[in-house]
Amino acid sequence: MREHLRVTSPVEPPRSPWHFPDPAREPDWADDDLVAIGADLAPGTLLAAYRSGLFPMPLDEDDPMGWFSPQQRGVLPLDGLRVTSSLRKSCRHFEIRVDTAFEEVMRACGDPDREGFWITDEFIAAYTALHELGWAHSVEAWRDGELAGGLYGVAIGGLFAGESMFHRQRDASKVALVGLVDLLTAAGADPYADQRLLDVQWRTDHLATLGVVEVPRATYLRRLRQALKLPLPAALG
Repeated sequence: MREHLRVTSPVEPPRSPWHFPDPAREPDWADDDLVAIGADLAPGTLLAAYRSGLFPMPLDEDDPMGWFSPQQRGVLPLDGLRVTSSLRKSCRHFEIRVDTAFEEVMRACGDPDREGFWITDEFIAAYTALHELGWAHSVEAWRDGELAGGLYGVAIGGLFAGESMFHRQRDASKVALVGLVDLLTAAGADPYADQRLLDVQWRTDHLATLGVVEVPRATYLRRLRQALKLPLPAALG
């Protein structure tokens, strides 16, 4: 499995005019994953949200943007990824690339025919802008010169906020996830690996089979504050 990396140094965009609440200090919202409504998807707004422990998702076609901080956050411990023998064999047949097809990955993740479709053209434009500034990244699984699967997310310091993944060939999205974990840990050589945070928003049954666990919101926010102080992984910085 070879890696083709395009290293970019993130550029800080203009600050957002919007103020996000601290979900740790809002007891009225303690029983709800949705903690804010409105704002925009400008790069500065997105970064402010992720740094506060929030992420955006449209409520529906006619409503303002929703900003979520789940009570139980899905995270993947970097030493807890479950790689079966069959998945390990699949990894040998794919090439991992980073940031060579970001928009294509987003559009594949946002296929309207997929269940739970929410990645609109507005989201694609917003995260592509964030990608061009060096904050959003795609990890791609290629086979025989074709994009077979991948994922994308936002990297800030020691945080990688995974947004979505897709596959066109069997195991391709899982292979991309294995590739991401390798990149975040420098294949076990990163001295900060045990402090980095791979956020997947919500735990699903599928993600649980890969090692994703739930942590309480307060635990996530505490780990987030620590992770944001770390340098970016070498592969993404």
